[in-house]
Amino acid sequence: MTFRLNFRDSSFCWAILCCTYLLISVDGWAERDFCDFERQQDLRSIRGIVRPSSQAVLFAQVEGSIASLPFKEGQAFKKGALLVQINCEKYEAELTATEADHGAKKVIYANNQKLTQLGSNSLLDLELAEAEVKKAIAATELARIKVRGCQIYAPFSGLVEKLMIHEHENVFPNDKLLSVLDDSHLEIELFPSSHALRWLMRGQSFQFHVDETGLTYAAKVIDLGASVDAASQTVKVIAFFTSAPVRVLAGMSGTAQFQDTRGSIQKKAK
Repeated sequence: MTFRLNFRDSSFCWAILCCTYLLISVDGWAERDFCDFERQQDLRSIRGIVRPSSQAVLFAQVEGSIASLPFKEGQAFKKGALLVQINCEKYEAELTATEADHGAKKVIYANNQKLTQLGSNSLLDLELAEAEVKKAIAATELARIKVRGCQIYAPFSGLVEKLMIHEHENVFPNDKLLSVLDDSHLEIELFPSSHALRWLMRGQSFQFHVDETGLTYAAKVIDLGASVDAASQTVKVIAFFTSAPVRVLAGMSGTAQFQDTRGSIQKKAK
């Protein structure tokens, strides 16, 4: 017994069309579900670290022994406060000597001017005397710079993070003395997947849960990285706390939790 399909049968054609539509719909739903899952994973897995807005390592400018360190590690200071005092007797003596030499060269130059006016001195002698005065001025200024280098002042208000030296130790130019940080404006540094750039934007609010304190703080994105790291496929994101965070210190880490803003993003895209 042979069974032949009649493709002109309208009911059969409608069945085929319905099956095709269902297959396409299921495939689309699966794709959307995968994208939603991927996005939810992005929202939950963005780790971050708390950074100070300003941080610096201060170096020695002159050679000498450490006379005093007014602030210890963890202590707060104000901008312009003396952080390191280096023994400066040698450089102060050099400054006194150069100032005296400068004064003597000025007298010689003034005398040569008078002699030149009277025709008792050559123009060359006057120019040489003037050059000696300029050399003395430069030597005096260099001695002043060395004296100023004996004191290291705070470039901003903040905390002493780490001391690299101790009192009475001898230091040389370019030796590390201490590191300082500004804890008045803490930032959050995030490294989400580059796929997060599809929905992440400047000014976007989120919650940042700090591991060490167990507390959650409100934060906002202020800047996005200029490029994507090719190796890790991540992008650098900078954010700030919307209010001063309690018990949070630089170096603490946590997790950023973003709300789903796909609706608002789609509206802006249109």
